[in-house]
Amino acid sequence: MSVKGTLIPIGGNEDKGIEQSEIYTLEYIQSGILSRVVRESGGKEAMIIVIPTASSIPNEVSENYLHAFKKLGCENVHIMDIRNRDEAEDPIHLDLMKKANCVMFSGGDQSKIVQYIGGTLLHKIIQQRYEKENFVIAGTSAGAMCMSQEMIKGGGIKEAFTKGAVMMGEGMGFIPNLIIDSHFIRRGRFGRLAEAVARFPKMIGIGLAEDTGLVIKNCNEAEVIGSGMVILFDPRKLKHNNQKVVVEGSPMSLTNLKTHILANGDKLDIKKKKIKISPLHIQMKDAEAL
Repeated sequence: MSVKGTLIPIGGNEDKGIEQSEIYTLEYIQSGILSRVVRESGGKEAMIIVIPTASSIPNEVSENYLHAFKKLGCENVHIMDIRNRDEAEDPIHLDLMKKANCVMFSGGDQSKIVQYIGGTLLHKIIQQRYEKENFVIAGTSAGAMCMSQEMIKGGGIKEAFTKGAVMMGEGMGFIPNLIIDSHFIRRGRFGRLAEAVARFPKMIGIGLAEDTGLVIKNCNEAEVIGSGMVILFDPRKLKHNNQKVVVEGSPMSLTNLKTHILANGDKLDIKKKKIKISPLHIQMKDAEAL
């Protein structure tokens, strides 16, 4: 798959409140990552569309993004809160998307993005522009997870590493060979990503920590951005995978599941299965050894 556009999936970054309600865990992207989104979109003059469809509190989330982009000097920012499929076919929305430089999906429930936008004219315009133009698709948390073809819909950590703990569904299909999970470290999502790649062993699992993301060019060349880690599960050389034969709720076994931990500046060539560590990290390692 050859594309001209850029994908920027981000792991999310919730507030420090202990409450579980979404109103207390508003998604907010640190200025470093958001400034990279702006730069990839063409700078402060870029037209950016924020889609808070995944969120149950779209007004609050929208205000957060408008405030954050304004701090970065961006004034041409529009909110497109799609709440049904008819709105995704609205000529006003379609015309706006044809003019935009970037679309950014908020956090919340990734299934809502697919339910209301997947397969609509709006989705097709986004896909076509991404494939043929220097168009940016960014997303945080749910907005990142929906980017893949095979999408994680949900799954708790209590049943981690057992068959059936993860719920899968069809995503937006912007990148076919990755499965993306978010809030990966803080919410302990190792188990559900492991089961996801066990079910789809030809795909690479990407676990994004908070305030961390990837800039993916041509559906292949990925660079880590942000302050945290990207955990990569590569199941393509599994020697043992009993996911298909064990019953629901039973523990699974996997062997030779390659795991990599990447940080800011590190790069991944998805097609060639190669990782390039940032020269800065290599220099730091050499300096410590002296």
